[in-house]
Amino acid sequence: MASAASAPPTPASLKRIVAASLIGTTIEWYDFFLYGSAAALVFNKLFFPDSDPLVGTLLSFLTYAVGFAARPLGALVFGHYGDRLGRKKLLVLSLLMMGGATFAIGLLPTHATVGAAAPVLLTLLRLIQGFALGGEWGGAVLLVSEHGDAKRRGFWASWPQTGAPAGQLLATGVLSLLTALLSDDAFGAWGWRIPFLLSGVLVVVGLWIRLSVDESPVFKQALAQAEARRATSGATAEKLPLVSVLRDHWRDVLVAIGARMAENISYYVITAFILVYATTSAGVSKQTALNAVLIASAVHFAVIPGWGALSDRLGRRPVYLLGAAGVGLWMFPFFSLIDTGTFGNLLLAVTVGLVLHGAMYAPQAAFFSEMFSTRMRYSGASIGAQFASVAAGAPAPLIATALLADYDSSTPIALYVIAAALLTLIAVGVAKETRHRDLADVDATPEPEPAGARPADVHTV
Repeated sequence: MASAASAPPTPASLKRIVAASLIGTTIEWYDFFLYGSAAALVFNKLFFPDSDPLVGTLLSFLTYAVGFAARPLGALVFGHYGDRLGRKKLLVLSLLMMGGATFAIGLLPTHATVGAAAPVLLTLLRLIQGFALGGEWGGAVLLVSEHGDAKRRGFWASWPQTGAPAGQLLATGVLSLLTALLSDDAFGAWGWRIPFLLSGVLVVVGLWIRLSVDESPVFKQALAQAEARRATSGATAEKLPLVSVLRDHWRDVLVAIGARMAENISYYVITAFILVYATTSAGVSKQTALNAVLIASAVHFAVIPGWGALSDRLGRRPVYLLGAAGVGLWMFPFFSLIDTGTFGNLLLAVTVGLVLHGAMYAPQAAFFSEMFSTRMRYSGASIGAQFASVAAGAPAPLIATALLADYDSSTPIALYVIAAALLTLIAVGVAKETRHRDLADVDATPEPEPAGARPADVHTV
């Protein structure tokens, strides 16, 4: 279908759209990862001081996990309105919610001041963070995917994905700088608040950039066609996007959930749990562990666009499968290197792990976007991605910490990640390749067809 809406944007406008998505996702992931790092380093003492140190860490990671529990709800709400109202409006709202919650965490009283109310308030703000992030990812990757063309969609859509390592880089960098400049007492008393309060400044920058970009032309074209069909047929309402997703794309939702198992679990073991394991089991200092994650995150940021470009040449599935297999095979060497207690081996372990993770994470944006129809794409991509987070990323640091406490060994943790890799290999292995699909073909609501009339691998968008 040829149309103005399907014409590729100019290079300048596409770069502006990519920048808006990247900066926004960087800020939101900064907020989210900052909490995870703080949970591993100081929240156990500030909000759960009466517990055994390892139990306190478990409780701290439990509040970390509840943010993931709110992400599916965010995916449902933001996906619904994003498919009805557009991508841009919901992205602005998600940024405001995430930034506001993070800034408020920086102002929270601790257990020493208000007692049990402190962890309750912390958990509430974490739920708001999770709700906002549940709607952020789908909108950010769709805004880029729906502006570009199929030939380089994997490359351009991978740039919002670099917001995760960029946010991790920024969060870890700020924490690393503060721990280097401040004593442990000063950092625990007030220094930990600075990175959270900094979020307020970052949100202002992100809003200024996001408000400057246009709505997705593919979405606007789909919306116009839907309105024209309603005017012609006399219908008063469309089916809810969620209903359409579960009816027409339930297999794709299951594939997306399975695809995220290894990607999500491995990432949080490599970047969040590692701060616990390296400092408690390998005898590495907090500063050394943070520096390793900092440098590895920079490498992760750099390789993601390359993996995305490779998915344009080879396909989404081959690159994704390579990453899943690689992460599974790396787990035993990963922990063996950390156990040596040297910075070089720790850095090698985390860097290789994140490079392999990038092979899954880079094509994920285009892969998930290409699975779903335009008027249900925000819902479908968000539901598939965020429902997986509840089973994968949410409990990953918690499960890893519990396994370490019970077995005092990295072997069960390595087997846990390997099992997730096997699930992802199965899910992506049975999926169909999507890289040649045209998102601008917006026949969102085809007429009903007899059973078996439409080939199983044809997706209307």
